[in-house]
Amino acid sequence: MATTEIYRYLALPDKEIPLDPEGYLVNQHDWDREVAEALALEEGISLGDEHWEIIEVLRDFYARFEQAPAMRPLVKAVSRALGEDKGRSIHLMRLFPGSPPKVAARIAGLPKPTNCL
Repeated sequence: MATTEIYRYLALPDKEIPLDPEGYLVNQHDWDREVAEALALEEGISLGDEHWEIIEVLRDFYARFEQAPAMRPLVKAVSRALGEDKGRSIHLMRLFPGSPPKVAARIAGLPKPTNCL
């Protein structure tokens, strides 16, 4: 099993969470809501209910398929789980600016999606 390089730590009041060079968790078991909030703040995002809905869909997707989805599968998964209005790329970009699959996966404590640069 390959060892993930620790680049820096996410400092929280009661713990430090190791991150890889791209800011993803080294150990997915370190993830919780507090970690998600801290990662979101680094992205300039204040998590609301709509963000948490997407995070739950992402974590479900990962639990089922053992990979974080790229944009098209993410849109499809969100559409199925939350309806077509929320399963639109424009909605996801509003919530997770830049690259929604990468940003949302990072905040959700998942590895970087394959096929995302």
